[in-house]
Amino acid sequence: MTTEAARRLEVHNVTKTFGGTKVLSGLSLVVDAGEIHGLVGENGSGKSTLVKILTGYHTCNSDAVIAVDGRRVGVPVRWEEVHAAGVSVVHQDLGLIDHLSVAENIGVGGYQTSSFLRKINWRSQNAVAASALARVHSGARPTALVASLSASQRAEVAIARALRDHLPGSGLIILDEATRSLSRDELARFHTTLRLVVDQGTSVLLVSHNLEEVLSLTDHVTVLRDGVVVGSALTTREVTEQEVARRMLGRDVATLAQRPTAPQSMPMVAVRGLAGDAVRSVDLTVGKGEVLGITGLPGSGFESIPYLLAAARPARAGSIQIDGDTIDLATASVRRCTGAGIALVPERRERDGLAFDLSLRDNLSLPMLGAKGRWWFVSKRWQQINAEQAGERFGIQPKDPNLLIRQFSGGNQQKALMAKWLSVGPKLLILHEPTQAVDVGARQDILRQIHSVADTGVSILLVSVETMDLAEACDRVLVYSGSGTLDEIKTNDPDEILDLVYSRSVAS
Repeated sequence: MTTEAARRLEVHNVTKTFGGTKVLSGLSLVVDAGEIHGLVGENGSGKSTLVKILTGYHTCNSDAVIAVDGRRVGVPVRWEEVHAAGVSVVHQDLGLIDHLSVAENIGVGGYQTSSFLRKINWRSQNAVAASALARVHSGARPTALVASLSASQRAEVAIARALRDHLPGSGLIILDEATRSLSRDELARFHTTLRLVVDQGTSVLLVSHNLEEVLSLTDHVTVLRDGVVVGSALTTREVTEQEVARRMLGRDVATLAQRPTAPQSMPMVAVRGLAGDAVRSVDLTVGKGEVLGITGLPGSGFESIPYLLAAARPARAGSIQIDGDTIDLATASVRRCTGAGIALVPERRERDGLAFDLSLRDNLSLPMLGAKGRWWFVSKRWQQINAEQAGERFGIQPKDPNLLIRQFSGGNQQKALMAKWLSVGPKLLILHEPTQAVDVGARQDILRQIHSVADTGVSILLVSVETMDLAEACDRVLVYSGSGTLDEIKTNDPDEILDLVYSRSVAS
């Protein structure tokens, strides 16, 4: 049984209400010293709210109990106090600033300064950075720009920063969806780094949508549903993904119905000689109503294909023919491609896909302003109707088109991003990692929508490293080897796709 001394973090009786909605109800959570503890739940279940309470961003009920290493922290939490007690956070996408050095990134929030002029003492700052990097066995240099680092080195820098102010063997690192942008190989190296840290006695609270990652990495997992703990400190080696998902949803996870094989027809889309970034002379076709998947090893270049086809990045060569209209991609503009019926749903919704300071209604209206608006007047009526219809079709919650897009959960933001580009009636819909960082329920909703859209005759290109998505959603999958060749596979087995990815990488 866990002793009081072994408890790194204790949270008891935490309740939080926004307006009339209770988002956390009497929540309790215990993280032991030297363990990795998972925290999972659907979008809107209260995970992010709890993290924000623990870091002082949100307040909670005054009779809540929060303690670190047996010492109670004041409620409402002040970040300075809880950080001094040993709590650090690594946010989504690691929270690093590319144009700053490693030492500058590690120093954010606590630079080493001279005693008189309060200027940054760079010699001391570099020494602090080097010491923090050594704790995670990182080879990154303190003076290197973060933009020059590999993904695994960036992860090491983020963890080093979190450890900066804490003695070896102490502290709690909260990873708030911090692994969402890492590839499978990068994720494995990141997990190795975490194990190094935890073996020294530091604890980790891992907040993630990736149930495979949670069950393979953590010692225990706590499950939230609608702000209530429905699984407390479950031993991960004793539970399955299906059981955790069932607790999250309150029901069994529905199996996505297998699509009938798309009827063979003349290609709606034909790509010839596409080249750019790391892509070399790619040819492919997509039939009307077909869902075509593309995957490969991260870094092989396949990730650039969506952006080259939509002219979001300049192509060196190549053309795309869509419904008889041929576009020279070496000279094409985004306007030319969208005008031809190409719609791109990018991977990074927060950076490239949505305007977070605009409402849901405004985001959904943006692609249609040119067609339905006038330079002197844009009617609100059609925007409202469009937003309400999209919200109903995709099940976007809450059902308020006037809320800022940042107020929606990640899964609902992703649904909004798809709805935004489907509103223009595309002929080719390009999706890059459409289920990244969404919960199991939202994932099923998105994959069903992909099938539904394809059934209307839209050609779909699904580009992803998620072999489960590819196996469930696609009629066929192309594996890019990095040498310019594409190998085709038709299967419902994600392992077969993964085997082909790695076998082709070895061959190339």
